[in-house]
Amino acid sequence: MLCTTLHPAGLAPRIANLAQWRGQMLQRLRRQIEITGDSTLVALLDELSRYPDGTDVTLAEHARSDFVVPLRLRTDHGILSFLYTTTLFGTPLDVTLPEIAIESFFPADAATTDALRRMAETS
Repeated sequence: MLCTTLHPAGLAPRIANLAQWRGQMLQRLRRQIEITGDSTLVALLDELSRYPDGTDVTLAEHARSDFVVPLRLRTDHGILSFLYTTTLFGTPLDVTLPEIAIESFFPADAATTDALRRMAETS
């Protein structure tokens, strides 16, 4: 999900609040690295940090300023806003479960909900 949304050839050009979204996502990744020390996540952070952020504003400022940062996508239906959540499964003693995660996006406002309903009805 991180590479898809932040890569310049992915969704990044369509994200209306790219610097804010990127800052939040990189901050979450840094927290995961602090907790796990996972070298794969360190490599991912290094890769993502090299992607353009769309602004010269400090990413850390964005990450600290908002508890919840919506993903605001530019679409043919206008800007749609989504809340993002990750659910992780497992316990510290499980070998396989800590790697299972469900990433979900939910409409963040009535306009997005209405647009999604209209799109579903016409598809």
